[in-house]
Amino acid sequence: MKKSRPILWILIIAAVASAGYYGWQKYGSPGAGKTQTAQKGPPRQAAVPVSVSPVEKADFPVYLTGLGTVQGFNTVQVRTRVDGQIDKLAFTEGQMVKQGDLLVEIDPRPFQAALDQAKAKKQQDEANLANANLDLQRYTKLGEFATRQQTDTQRSTVAQLTAQIAADEAAIANAQTQLDYTQVKSPITGVAGLRLVDIGNIVNASSQTGIVTISQVEPISVIFTAPEDQLPYISEGQKAGALKVIAFTTDGKKTLAEGKLAVINNQVDTTSGTIRLKAVFDNKDHTLWPGQSVSTRLLVRTLKDATVVPDDAVQHSTNGLYAYTVNQDNKAEVHKIKVSYAIDGRSVVDEGLTPGQQVITGGQFKVQPGSLVSTAVASSDPAQNKVRQE
Repeated sequence: MKKSRPILWILIIAAVASAGYYGWQKYGSPGAGKTQTAQKGPPRQAAVPVSVSPVEKADFPVYLTGLGTVQGFNTVQVRTRVDGQIDKLAFTEGQMVKQGDLLVEIDPRPFQAALDQAKAKKQQDEANLANANLDLQRYTKLGEFATRQQTDTQRSTVAQLTAQIAADEAAIANAQTQLDYTQVKSPITGVAGLRLVDIGNIVNASSQTGIVTISQVEPISVIFTAPEDQLPYISEGQKAGALKVIAFTTDGKKTLAEGKLAVINNQVDTTSGTIRLKAVFDNKDHTLWPGQSVSTRLLVRTLKDATVVPDDAVQHSTNGLYAYTVNQDNKAEVHKIKVSYAIDGRSVVDEGLTPGQQVITGGQFKVQPGSLVSTAVASSDPAQNKVRQE
């Protein structure tokens, strides 16, 4: 019995050591985790979050953008047609005046005196004519007792006085016209500018300095330019009807007015290769003002059933333009594309995409061909500002 106890203890210690070594090999050894990972397979690839938008087939309006200057439809510098001193100013600067409204009144007294003198001269000649007619009647009644020479002379005197009265009537009309010119009236309906004269100033008909400038703003016109290579499209569009023109602020952020193309200039500017165009706007709310600089868009034509994508989907590289799409396996595919027009955040794709495909519009910097993606679509309610994962 005494000899068997040491052997028993040796067996127990050997069993414990074997169990410890087995546990260390399974759980504590650096190779243990690798063995389990090798059994489970490679780790799953993480999906890249992206935003997508469908490729659409839609009518696409083609606009020509440019810069233009607003001009009054009619602009008149009002001048006096007679000499004299200004007695009255009947308008205020910036006032909307109508055609025929009184603007300035010039001292009328010299012109009134000339008119009265012309009228008096006519009355004098009418009296002489009446007396000459009476003498002619007397000579006629005398018959053979009056010489033929006396009768013919008197008949000539009557004719001369009749012509003199006609001249007097013309002088009266001229004097009346000069008197009417002392009241300077607006020739058009428009906005009066800054006045160039004051009460008491002497104005002259020969002076180049006007009284005020009036610009017609209803309607109003915009002069702008377009490239000469677009002239055939513009002319073709004009045959179908007046082309629409939209005026914006120079930064392009605010729409000012919509009008129609009225005139294509009769020649191309050879130095710049552009053609001048004139558009007309109703301008009822006076958003356009003479001299104002605006940005213009001329609707040349509309592409029917064009393939349209958001501008954010179009990517640039040294090899040209391309776009990412998402296939049925939620993996990214790259497509080389050709874009013909881009405006208002949309682009027309001539080659490379077909309607119905999903193009990636956000998150492309993390995407590679074949990458697994998770698409995100913005909520239709802007107040919630949520993103739905698909």
